[in-house]
Formats: sequence, C-alpha cells, structure tokens
Amino acid sequence: MVSLTSFLRRLHSKDADYLNDLGLLYLRVCGALLLLYVHGLPKILHFSDELQRIEDPMHLGKGFSLCFSIFAEVICPLLIIAGVFVRVAAMSVLCLLVVAMFLVHPDWSVAEGQFGWLLMIIFGTVLIAGGGRFSAHVKKL
Repeated sequence: MVSLTSFLRRLHSKDADYLNDLGLLYLRVCGALLLLYVHGLPKILHFSDELQRIEDPMHLGKGFSLCFSIFAEVICPLLIIAGVFVRVAAMSVLCLLVVAMFLVHPDWSVAEGQFGWLLMIIFGTVLIAGGGRFSAHVKKL
C-alpha cells in the first residue's frame, strides 16, 4: 500500500511512469464501477424484467443476449477493477458497446448516446494501455 507521504513525494517529483499507472488505475476502476452500477447490477437484480425488455439484434436469443450483457457489465468490470485479464475484459465490454451503439441504437444522436460513447472511450483506452503497474499480472504458462 502506498502511504500518503510517498504518494505526495512522487507527485512532487513528477514520476511520469508512476503517475501514468495511477491514472490507469483511476480510469479502469471508476469506469468499471460506473458500468457495473448503472448497467450491470440492474440486470442482475431485475433479471426477468430485463429478459423481456432486452434487444436481440444478432438473433442469438434473448437469453444469450442478456447473459452476455451480464458477463460484459458485471464479470468484466470486476475483472478490470481487480486488474485481472484487463485487456480481454475491456474487449468484451467494447464488443457489447459496439453492438449497443451501432445495432440497437443506430438512430441515437451523439447527445443521446453520449454515455455509450464515453464508455467506449474509457474501455478503448483501457484496451490500448492495459491495466498498468497497479494490476495483477497473470504469468503465462
């Protein structure tokens, strides 16, 4: 754990790598918590209602669509917060967002879809940059 004095000393010394990793931690945790709270938890708490309402743009079945949504909006954010398989989890979230923005809501203006676009920016950045130093690094076998 980083102490407050150590944190302030690093900020003062402008340790660029440390600050970049701290920024990635902040981005991935805040973005994942937002996605989990706004979209993931309601899907779990109201599963049967969501099953009736969910769109099925790829004709894979409403059950599959809802289960993939729960995976991308609950499991993946938890992985991203923990810093485990961050890029794989971010890719899953982005796949869901691309389907939502381009197949389910293609008629939305930028203003109407701004939350989706911002999530795409957040998780696209996480996909490109990875989890940073403050993530669990799973060793390859």
